[in-house]
Amino acid sequence: MFKHTGGQKVGSGTYWDIMTGLRVDFDQEGTLPGGSGSKYLKASSGLVLLSGPILGLAYIVFLPIMGIVTALSLVVQKTLGGVFNLGKHLVSFGWRPSEAYLGGKNRKKGDRDKARKSPTEK
Repeated sequence: MFKHTGGQKVGSGTYWDIMTGLRVDFDQEGTLPGGSGSKYLKASSGLVLLSGPILGLAYIVFLPIMGIVTALSLVVQKTLGGVFNLGKHLVSFGWRPSEAYLGGKNRKKGDRDKARKSPTEK
């Protein structure tokens, strides 16, 4: 069995923490550090050293693909964003609930003066 958890009793060998990269070596039987959330793999040092170049090759191969996917997603977002923005302005119904016009209609200066005078001043 290659998978182990923290706190588990294991035999001699090299154990690698998947999340932190911690390497634990046991010459004889011992207990793995950490709680039950720590996951360990039993692997030889040669296997771990061999996996480094393989993971690097995978990174180099997939990096251009991820660049192309990122560029295409940005183009699609910009294009569809413009279409949706145009549609938003075409379908707008003119009511803005965040704005309030409590002052009434704007009046001309002469109308304001007439409104200020009392009925007896005419």
